Amino acid sequence: MDIKLFDSELKVMDILWKEGDCTARHIAEVLSVQVGWNINTTYTLIKRCMKKGAILRSEPNFMCHALIPKEQVQEAETEELINKIYDGSTDKLFAALLGRKKLSRDEIDRLKRLVDELE
Repeated sequence: MDIKLFDSELKVMDILWKEGDCTARHIAEVLSVQVGWNINTTYTLIKRCMKKGAILRSEPNFMCHALIPKEQVQEAETEELINKIYDGSTDKLFAALLGRKKLSRDEIDRLKRLVDELE
């Protein structure tokens, strides 16, 4: 993925991923409640996402549509994390995640199934 989205831009995208196409005004209203942003801040971020090719704007009413799926961004962010923090080693990331908390029996079983599916 060539599109790098910053945390503030991801807040805008998250609304589109959760709610589907919606107006810029609606996005601004949601982010005003969630994080206290004013309408100009949100509109600036929407325009940045448009320039990056993450959002398509259409009329009427400045309707916004996500051009990239959340899964694509999650995959790219995970890859960047693995490369930046864990020297490209997925098993180091996995070990760090597992060492952080006590897992339930169900969580352990789900992880085992995931690993089995990879083999």
